[in-house]
Amino acid sequence: MSKVQVSIIMGSDSDLPIMQDAAAILEEFKIGIEVQIVSAHRTPKKLFKFAQQAHKRGIKVIIAGAGGAAHLPGMVASLSPLPVIGVPIKSSNSIDGWDSMLSILQMPNGVPVATVALNAAKNAGILAAQIIGSQNIGVQDRVIEYKSNLEKAVLTKDKKLIKAGYKAYKK
Repeated sequence: MSKVQVSIIMGSDSDLPIMQDAAAILEEFKIGIEVQIVSAHRTPKKLFKFAQQAHKRGIKVIIAGAGGAAHLPGMVASLSPLPVIGVPIKSSNSIDGWDSMLSILQMPNGVPVATVALNAAKNAGILAAQIIGSQNIGVQDRVIEYKSNLEKAVLTKDKKLIKAGYKAYKK
């Protein structure tokens, strides 16, 4: 594993089951990660220190997952020069996840947050790998291989479907 380049943060430990998908795919790409809880509402001092210093510690991309009001990604983006990828999470106090989605997606001009689909931490990890891969050929090669494997898997399923027919096809 390489040095830490991606920080995965979340507002609560209840977000961890979703955010583990980002960690797993980044480890697959051999990108060093750190994972921690940084609550926008309950630990604002930690949030400010984290966001203002992450780039000084060598972090290249921040993935921030949050549910409910979901202020974490936007607050981090307002304080950090790094790209921030927001993962809206459908939490127990959520309105089908729409509150989280819109809180992260609807950022004002000047404070961008790249936003993935609801609970799509894996996609956030892939996007972080692509960002790092734009400057690191080894990571870029692993992303290319990953996407090639996705294509092969679909083509294999297509051949199986064509051979078996849609009525007999089994996953």
